[in-house]
Amino acid sequence: MNDRPVHLYGPRFQTDPTGLYQEMRAEHGPVVPVLMEGGVPAWLVIGYREVHHVVSDPAVFARSSRRWNAWEKVPEDWPLLPLVMQLPTVLYSEGEEHRRRAGAISDALAGVDAHELRTVATRLADRLVDEFCGSTGADLRAAYTARLPALVLSWMYGLDDKRGDLLAADMTTMIDGGPAAMDAQRALMAAMAALVAERRASPGNDVVSRMIGHPAGFTDEELVPELIVLLGGGNQPTGEWLGNALRLMLTDDRFADSIAGARRSAREALNEALWEDTPTQIQAGRFAAHDVELGGRLIREGDLLLLGLAGANHDQRVHQGVHGPGRQGNHAHLSFSHGEHGCPFPAREIAETIAVTGIEVLMDRLPDLELSVPATELRWRPSPWVRGVASLPVTFTPAPPRGDT
Repeated sequence: MNDRPVHLYGPRFQTDPTGLYQEMRAEHGPVVPVLMEGGVPAWLVIGYREVHHVVSDPAVFARSSRRWNAWEKVPEDWPLLPLVMQLPTVLYSEGEEHRRRAGAISDALAGVDAHELRTVATRLADRLVDEFCGSTGADLRAAYTARLPALVLSWMYGLDDKRGDLLAADMTTMIDGGPAAMDAQRALMAAMAALVAERRASPGNDVVSRMIGHPAGFTDEELVPELIVLLGGGNQPTGEWLGNALRLMLTDDRFADSIAGARRSAREALNEALWEDTPTQIQAGRFAAHDVELGGRLIREGDLLLLGLAGANHDQRVHQGVHGPGRQGNHAHLSFSHGEHGCPFPAREIAETIAVTGIEVLMDRLPDLELSVPATELRWRPSPWVRGVASLPVTFTPAPPRGDT
């Protein structure tokens, strides 16, 4: 078993992640020693069974980053700091504190009316299509897939479209982990603090107000980072999920031939995208509560484990025999993670409603939609953490706008 760490960056995470994970598994097994940016060490868990074991045993593989044994190696300007910084949120809480926070989030999201959500998502999708349908082409990522989830989430927060777009831009910058990541994180904190103050003064029928009024008794200091977690968990992954499914429908004959029947094929394409190109490729992370063996590796107390969700979904121990059409209805992927820190069920339902609606509205409005470049020319975004196309250029026959429906 190779002990030489793999650098967790480079072009192959965009061009050939499946092949890269296969090589990692062949050389290192299901648990891979890696170096993140700046030479910061971690373990990347890419075995399906191993990831499932880690997320199912929070007593051993704990969530709080205060346990990390490598903080002294992290520079103050580390671009990945927003992914592990010790904020008191549902992401890094444990035990009863985690249950308090997770319960409030689930209750607040469950309060979103499913019919109203679908109606609003349709209206906002139509509004976005109206902005480009009179032309003969557009970049669907910039004009549609990256914006729709943010607009719907902004409605859920009680915000207008303009503030939603600003929040989405800052969230994308922070998650991408570039040089502006910390500035974006500070901008998000300021925006959320202002929003919490507004809702405390004037509550409404929205997620923020329900969080404020929940028996969990959140303080403003607790609410601000929690709302950022909710926004980040709902916005970018849903946008990439929608974009990846549309790419699949436009490039794979199994789906391209049935675009006219988008209502039938949308959910199939979305499920396939979660297996093949899950939006969250790597998730940070878990921290060993004590020395433990995992996948033939000795994990030391305080070591950081990164959840290789994409690698786990492509583990041949589960991937064989469920490829393509035969995978229809198979939801055993780990794209929403698993266990008590997995994506809350109401959040999954909301994300799926947004994504399905996004596909159906687009295909209904522009039924002859086609890629304007060869599929081989599409490029993926430069991040090992998130999987999504950098652009999705399409052509279509101009169509009239529907107006503010």
